[in-house]
Amino acid sequence: MNLRAIAAVAFGVSILLAPAIAQQPTKAPRIGYLTISPRETQTHLIEAFERGLTERGYSVGRDILIEYRFADGNPERLQGLADDLVRAKVNVLVTGVNPNIRAAQRATKSIPIVAAISYFPVEEGLVQSLARPSGNVTGLTSDVAEEVGKRLQLLRQAAPRISRVAALYGVGEGYAALVLAKLEIAARRLGVTIIPIELRGPEDVERAWAEIERNNADALIGFGAASLFTRVSILRLAAKAKLPTIFSDKQYVDDGALMSYGVDLADNFRKAAGYVDRILKGAKPADLPFEQPTRYVLAINLKTAKALGITIPQTLLLQADHLVEQ
Repeated sequence: MNLRAIAAVAFGVSILLAPAIAQQPTKAPRIGYLTISPRETQTHLIEAFERGLTERGYSVGRDILIEYRFADGNPERLQGLADDLVRAKVNVLVTGVNPNIRAAQRATKSIPIVAAISYFPVEEGLVQSLARPSGNVTGLTSDVAEEVGKRLQLLRQAAPRISRVAALYGVGEGYAALVLAKLEIAARRLGVTIIPIELRGPEDVERAWAEIERNNADALIGFGAASLFTRVSILRLAAKAKLPTIFSDKQYVDDGALMSYGVDLADNFRKAAGYVDRILKGAKPADLPFEQPTRYVLAINLKTAKALGITIPQTLLLQADHLVEQ
């Protein structure tokens, strides 16, 4: 066969193969979702994150895959799960709150990490600056120290007779000292005593609650991740003891807390999908500034207020973004 014939055959084969090559599907990106919390406490956040991806044109399960890992409230499992996601070769790792972010950072220095919520990320050494993170972590943050001061003020407005407030936070949340210091300043201004209570995990709820009772606390304020994955147990005990409570997210109010004040966590996870989208399109996390909140949500459970014998002032009702009435 001469060269001209060989070239003709090669050209014909290439024409036949071209459609098959063009039709080969591109590999769907894999997203790792890491949390210390049990799945059942994350449902509304997962729905929000997946909705954010859908809004940006992704079909979850078809052209984007999500690997979920839940530590079920056990901090000792967190690092192994983060390492597992790295072995799964995810393209982006999504998480939230500082203990989760730290575990993800220890697991990888190259895979982009999107934090749906973080506290004091610069002070805690997670990033160099909010404007230019300069590493593999970016996402959203919130000034929890300012938030808890406002929570205490709102709780005192709703229940003016409170005087001894238990402040519940999680083990391993290094920023807790900064938050408690701010909370003490607000407490002195309001004439309230703060009783710090560390919660070590789901199995520690009874011990922590016994400490709350031993200190004669007459109200409860929570911050950080620990109360998120133990909220059902804590709220049940608070209802039994008739303690007014305030936490960070409206999910607590839907589950029976008296009040919440803070960023809308579900909306944060929806926004985290935007960071994932930009990274998958080529952006580097080091160049994506952290987003800081511009709006806080106040939620009140009027059914809980009635059970506690509390009449919520009209001024608070007018400020509320979310009310549970029955």
